[in-house]
Amino acid sequence: MTITYHPDVIQGGDEWLSMRLGLLTASEMRLILTPTLKIARNDKERAHTFEILAQRLTDYVEPRYVGDDQIRGHDDEIEARAQYAKHFAPVQEVGFITNDVWGFTIGYSPDGLVGDDGLIECKSRRAKYQVQTIAENEVPEEFILQLQTGLLVSQRKWIDFVSYSGGLPMFVKRVYPDPTIQAAIIDAATDFEQRVEERARQYHATIAAMPVLISTERKIEQEMHI
Repeated sequence: MTITYHPDVIQGGDEWLSMRLGLLTASEMRLILTPTLKIARNDKERAHTFEILAQRLTDYVEPRYVGDDQIRGHDDEIEARAQYAKHFAPVQEVGFITNDVWGFTIGYSPDGLVGDDGLIECKSRRAKYQVQTIAENEVPEEFILQLQTGLLVSQRKWIDFVSYSGGLPMFVKRVYPDPTIQAAIIDAATDFEQRVEERARQYHATIAAMPVLISTERKIEQEMHI
């Protein structure tokens, strides 16, 4: 097993984007595995297959629009980490973790390491969702795969899910590895890698059969302002 920590990488920075390029990551596991732990066969899965393949072919990650919610979320997650460190335990920041034990690499960007055994994953939430989460006292289903993938990649013993919404109490729930979910994650990731490889073979076969191959040049400035 090769678990690699990248403590000096800044999440969202160029080096972090470069490390994630072409990799299946924890935050994207929901695109290839359904909440019922079935391997996805839908438009989102197909789009992600081609997105990852395009990154591998071009060594390039297309820019994405950053909206107000994402900006607020970034600030909220910093505050959530600070409050967790103040009231629970010290947190060590790390930019990226990878694990390639399966013959391919899965990546995870934690919001922090806690001691030798733990992780934290912080989420900025709208008020209605924060109230619902506190009332139900459960980690929302939409985050389960990301948390379990983070535990799988890091091989840590637990992860604290931290839900934050300014003006409401912060919610913290500890999650432990689930062997059933993690087995499904490995199966889905293995299947996904095979599909990417098959699409790559199709791509190269089409290129080889083209009577005329016309190269193009990327204009990054133009893409950023579309």
